Amino acid sequence: MTGEAAALRDAVARYHDLLGDGALAADTHERMEEEHRRLGLYFGDRPLCSVLRPRFLTPEQFRHIRRGVETLMRAFHTAHEAAMADAEFRRQFRLLDWEEELLHADPGFREPSPTARLDAFFTPEDGSLRFTEYNAETPAGPAYMDVLSDVFMATPAMGEFLRTHAVQPLPAQHGVLHALLGAFREWTGTRDLPRIGILDWDEVPTRSEHRFFQTYFRDHGIQCELADPRTVEYRDGKLVSGDFHITLIYKRVLIDELVQRMGLESDVVRAVRDGAVCMVNPFRCKVLYKKASLAVLSDERNAHLFSAGERAAVAAHVPWTRVVEERRTEKDGASIDLLPWAMENRERLVLKPNDDYGGRGIVLGWLASDEEWSRTLRGALEAPYVVQERIDLPSEPFPSWVDGGVKITDRMVDLAPFITGGATVDGALTRIATDPLLNVTAGGGSSVATMLVEAR
Repeated sequence: MTGEAAALRDAVARYHDLLGDGALAADTHERMEEEHRRLGLYFGDRPLCSVLRPRFLTPEQFRHIRRGVETLMRAFHTAHEAAMADAEFRRQFRLLDWEEELLHADPGFREPSPTARLDAFFTPEDGSLRFTEYNAETPAGPAYMDVLSDVFMATPAMGEFLRTHAVQPLPAQHGVLHALLGAFREWTGTRDLPRIGILDWDEVPTRSEHRFFQTYFRDHGIQCELADPRTVEYRDGKLVSGDFHITLIYKRVLIDELVQRMGLESDVVRAVRDGAVCMVNPFRCKVLYKKASLAVLSDERNAHLFSAGERAAVAAHVPWTRVVEERRTEKDGASIDLLPWAMENRERLVLKPNDDYGGRGIVLGWLASDEEWSRTLRGALEAPYVVQERIDLPSEPFPSWVDGGVKITDRMVDLAPFITGGATVDGALTRIATDPLLNVTAGGGSSVATMLVEAR
């Protein structure tokens, strides 16, 4: 993809050259700040975006990404079907007892993760695409990215850039909407519109995105309310928030937090299990949400489950990943004793809790001390962890406004395609940071809209 990489570099250079005009750069910075305030475009109390240009990809680069995602998603579906059919195979995912119990609640539709997001790293120079996590439960970001794209498209710098380049935003909210409507139609057997309750704790930093979604759904003629799981009630066979009857839960609260805080007998859980309300994503998404799902895909003992194309996609796009346990396994064609090998190869590896988010509990081996690595590795035998091979993190220059002028700094950059219906890529989230953890929830970095670009 050498030609595509060169075209991308030229586009970025052109955009940055425009910001050399001090007045244009200042106007762009002011517009970004004003729009953040006007729209409430914040993650908690932090502005969602801290730079002056979006993340660009060429159309061919995005097609390459989409092809990789589509093939890999077939492998995830194969793994999920095998897990649902075979309790012994399912043990590889390290589900908890209560998760096993909820797994058998029929959601009323087939797809286990109608809305999802793959967290990946894409290197434009060689087309390398590596997926490090699969957020199959409650992916944030689609509405944020759509609103942020609109903001970028209206900046003075973009206005000048559009004279020489065509720019195409990658909308994502419509994918979520169609995924919700598809699941609801399957659940009801009708084409009736749902009454959507967006469920999450009132205090979460993504509450502003929930409001964007509420406006979007209402603009398309669908009733929608925001609700905290602690305030909804299951009465007379209905799940209600005040006097609003919820027929479809757009679940943004994590299942783990819902059950830990409110138990298996909470009104929400009982209503879903009774089939009184449709919930997206359903309890069955927990299988693939586990970070062990990447270990299941890349483990040699499961290779027979996958087609040749699926195996090739896993080999190309999934870093070597294993559940931490005492066993022998294969690495680069050789048999290794997993625990001693992981202990000796700290600088090549990452340790991740099997079920957590926001970067919590992750230990980057090359930044950890021997003592911290050893302690975490030993603890991983008690609380499920995966160990994953380190990948090279791509970086790009991004302009920001610092002390009254533009400063261009290299930032590490990821790419997180949004997936709807278990197969289709609808937009993408980009996060940039100087910290290799690259996680906004963890307190670092910034989110950036992803757009396609080509010279006119």
